[in-house]
Amino acid sequence: MIYLKTDEEIELIKISAQVLGKAHAEVAKLISPGVTTKELDKVAEEFIRDHNGSPSFKGYNGFPAALCISVNEVVVHGFPSGYRLKEGDIISVDCGVFLNNYHSDSAFTYPVGEVKPEVKALLKRTYESLYAGIDKAVAGNRIGDVGFAVQSYVEQFGYGVVRELVGHGVGKFLHEGPEVPNYGRRGQGPQLKEGMTLAIEPMITLGKRSVVQEKDGWTIRTTDRLPAAHFEHTVAIRKGKAEILTTFEYIEQVLAERSMAIA
Repeated sequence: MIYLKTDEEIELIKISAQVLGKAHAEVAKLISPGVTTKELDKVAEEFIRDHNGSPSFKGYNGFPAALCISVNEVVVHGFPSGYRLKEGDIISVDCGVFLNNYHSDSAFTYPVGEVKPEVKALLKRTYESLYAGIDKAVAGNRIGDVGFAVQSYVEQFGYGVVRELVGHGVGKFLHEGPEVPNYGRRGQGPQLKEGMTLAIEPMITLGKRSVVQEKDGWTIRTTDRLPAAHFEHTVAIRKGKAEILTTFEYIEQVLAERSMAIA
């Protein structure tokens, strides 16, 4: 189902998204060699609950954690664990917050210390592709316009666009219609209407676009084991320009203080 939201409902998603953005920043402060991904998950969950929210992902279809933490060749849906981050890793942190009966959803991929130049470029360009997609997420356009914008931006650099995983509507439910692929044809797919709220989330690979699901039933990694990056915003469809409901502001403040900026 595709649900159109009122301005009041969109404002409630935005309030949820502020807690989400600040939870991401608490995680960003800790990302460094030697930290376990489980420690990051604990910090995020505590912050969300301390601010009257609950983690959208925890318990969702049996998912065991507040964060999806995906390191290096893991694209999405990785479990927090005892794995200790190493210099040169990259780590995608995907999180959702349920507050005031509405979900918000966003993801950010971080470098751990110094990473290879080609990996740093992948992060920067995946980040940029998110905004290329958002630029086309306006009333009157179609889902294919968003996917085409992401795909055409990253494929010029020789990157792969994951096909098996897509963005989605978000609101009272974590996953609503429509699906939002990161590839597509201009002018194709459902028409975007004011009041739609979408999670747009490019998942881009340094090598081939093919992925495989691990035996845990969740973890998705690249088949060639080359790194993948993932960035996500929740946006509201408006006339002329999308309204970004989630925020990277708090993350980027932390990264600037730590000289970790990626874009």
